[in-house]
Amino acid sequence: MLTFVGLGLYDECSVTIAGRKAIRSCDRAFAEFYTSDLVGTTVEDLAAHHDVDVEVRDRAGIERDPEPVLNAAETEEVCFLAAGDAMVSTTHVDLRLRAEDRGIETRVVHGVSAASAVPALCGLQNYRFGKSVTLPFPDAHGAGVVPPSVVESVEANLGRGLHTLVYLDITADDEQRARRAERSAQSSGTNRGTYMTGDVAAGLLVEGWKDRLGVVVARAGSPDPVVAADRLSALVDRDYGGPLHALVLPGSLHHVEREALATLAGAPDEVLDGYDDTGD
Repeated sequence: MLTFVGLGLYDECSVTIAGRKAIRSCDRAFAEFYTSDLVGTTVEDLAAHHDVDVEVRDRAGIERDPEPVLNAAETEEVCFLAAGDAMVSTTHVDLRLRAEDRGIETRVVHGVSAASAVPALCGLQNYRFGKSVTLPFPDAHGAGVVPPSVVESVEANLGRGLHTLVYLDITADDEQRARRAERSAQSSGTNRGTYMTGDVAAGLLVEGWKDRLGVVVARAGSPDPVVAADRLSALVDRDYGGPLHALVLPGSLHHVEREALATLAGAPDEVLDGYDDTGD
């Protein structure tokens, strides 16, 4: 049996009761933290909390060499752990399909993900979001600019009046990690990677959408989340504290969404002008 368990958004306590039960009853537990991370804990604390050894795998260890996980699941109760909801990543869907092809029974214990938590913290309606995008560090793909695919997806959403959830890069090679060590050291509670922050993301997007309304959400799922809405040019100059961060580019706003951004995210009235949805 291979059980995929979503760990939630912040620390070892963010998992559901069903997820905790699955972890504590398994024979082996594998985990990855390259698609997302639990910045409020460490692997050691996670293992101690659930009374199980946690074997962390890197990207290559899951995508190119899944055999250790699959071989174990053929004869033992195995849990595969990931931050957020374990099935948001296509990597994990692929692993599940490989298991099914080998006749290994699988199941999923879902966890809270940024896809639901970020809109909830903003007060934006989930069904008014279009395609989400991931914003990489400029030097991660060699171009030094925002990838055209990101720009095209955002523009397509805005053209339909839809919001865009922008996931921010959380991984980098050793050279990139060294260059960003100071920023990455922000009270993260862990040291497994390099995290793009909301001000950096706003700075990358500001050239194309200088006066566009943006919303930075920091540490969704933690005891101290931050939600800040303003023009992208203003969001560049703020400090949102430790990771993880996400950015939302709103489309047209329902009157309740407008009120939510003003009340919950401090959006200035003059910035909200022009985003009103003319529908009911």
